[in-house]
Amino acid sequence: MGSLVGHVAPGFAFLALGFWHLFNHIKLHILHPNSYTSSPWFPSSKLRYIELFFIMVGSSISISMELFIGPERHQPFDPDGTIPSNHLHNFEHAAISMTFFTYAAFALLLDKINPKAKYALTQFLGAVAFAQQLLLFHLHSADHMGVEGQYHLLLQSAIVVSLATTLMGIGLPKSFMVSFIRSLSILYQGVWLIIMGYMLWTPDLISKGCFIHSEDGHQVVRCSSDEALHRAKALVNIQFSWTLILVTVFSMAFYLVLVKLYGEKVEYSTLAKEEALELEEDSDDVESQKEISKHGEPKSFIQMGKGYAVMDIER
Repeated sequence: MGSLVGHVAPGFAFLALGFWHLFNHIKLHILHPNSYTSSPWFPSSKLRYIELFFIMVGSSISISMELFIGPERHQPFDPDGTIPSNHLHNFEHAAISMTFFTYAAFALLLDKINPKAKYALTQFLGAVAFAQQLLLFHLHSADHMGVEGQYHLLLQSAIVVSLATTLMGIGLPKSFMVSFIRSLSILYQGVWLIIMGYMLWTPDLISKGCFIHSEDGHQVVRCSSDEALHRAKALVNIQFSWTLILVTVFSMAFYLVLVKLYGEKVEYSTLAKEEALELEEDSDDVESQKEISKHGEPKSFIQMGKGYAVMDIER
């Protein structure tokens, strides 16, 4: 991180994962509203572990960028083997990626071994990843007081939601809303990281009175006065609020669209089952009538009327 690409790339990864989970949870709940059970990850029809592979590959790329590709010497250590101050945040970001890699790797192994506690343990691993992410962003070695610090502070609120809902999912695997909110929080993390990347490292988008300044080999946003800093932070808060509204509107619209698409299939399937049951009942009634006629059981009013007519003629 610490650059436009360093925020936008992981942002798109979180956005894709959040959208993938949101789509699958909504679809699963629509198709199976009574038997819905959450899933910590979703296989695809062609490649079962594509989501987990995506996380592992993305995490590996992130670790490589932070520790080997990004640094000028292509390694993050000083000549004496110590970690220089300007590379502390690289190790922090790499630690987050390592935790997500660990989650994906063990989720894959748990699925292959298939123990009874597979679901709970996978959720636990996800919670550990979000907890690590929250901890390191909260204790970030980067500036906490500037504009970037305000973006990170608001990002932590989305991470808290992801962490809380993941922990809740362990005890509430059948709760659609827990899964829905978790998916949305992951998606929101991605959106906010993308916004952060563009707003902090695009000169034309930086708040009035602030500028990009190079410190210890990293570009950071500084403001010329306290008033400019206060204004910049207020604008960040407004961006967060507007983004929250837009993401909420999107999630509701997306849910309604999927209900329209997949809800009709459920209704058609239900009607087909009801019609099949009615046909079975009708056929049972016909068979029972045949059986009654064969064994001389009670006849219909028409048959009884015909019998009385014959008796009258004979008289």
